[in-house]
Amino acid sequence: MSTTIAPTMMGLDAPPVQPRMTPEEFAELHANDRVEYIRGVVVEMDMPGSNHGKVCTRSSAILMHFADLNDLGHVVSNDSWIALPTPYDPTLVLGPDVYFVSYDRVPRGNLPDGTLHAIPELVVEVKSPTDRKRDIADKIADYLAAGVSTVLFLDPETRSGVVHTATTSRNISATDTLELPDILPGFSVPVAKFFA
Repeated sequence: MSTTIAPTMMGLDAPPVQPRMTPEEFAELHANDRVEYIRGVVVEMDMPGSNHGKVCTRSSAILMHFADLNDLGHVVSNDSWIALPTPYDPTLVLGPDVYFVSYDRVPRGNLPDGTLHAIPELVVEVKSPTDRKRDIADKIADYLAAGVSTVLFLDPETRSGVVHTATTSRNISATDTLELPDILPGFSVPVAKFFA
């Protein structure tokens, strides 16, 4: 774990700050851990439970069906790591619940093992019972700062969500239809299907 060491209260020189790990160093050190690397700190991810997993699986299936049918790109799930450098966190590594990255950004075929170095067009995050609002907001801000076009946040408890872009946030409910014309032209799915 990489941590920042604070100066002492006595006004003495602070010990040197430990250098941040690269995304590759982080992945090698934590290959078997459920963690992310945020602002130089290794952060443990909770085991969220079955309903969360069900919504993640449905999200993956819906997106993969459309992406495959239209030969658009990769759909990845299971908290697979992606390096998402931002202006304020150049070594950020997150494990989205689900993400879509087009063939324009990552060619067809197998993805590389380890951490992917590509900015997805779409990230789906599903709320866990233990998620705090501030942590959710921070993670969405990180995705957008890294250049992710759209973040879809889904809440299984309320069967609703929010579609975030760099300039807008739009609430959606189970009675709405989700369309993502800038990323997935022609995609049109009832929001209720993500929670069925």
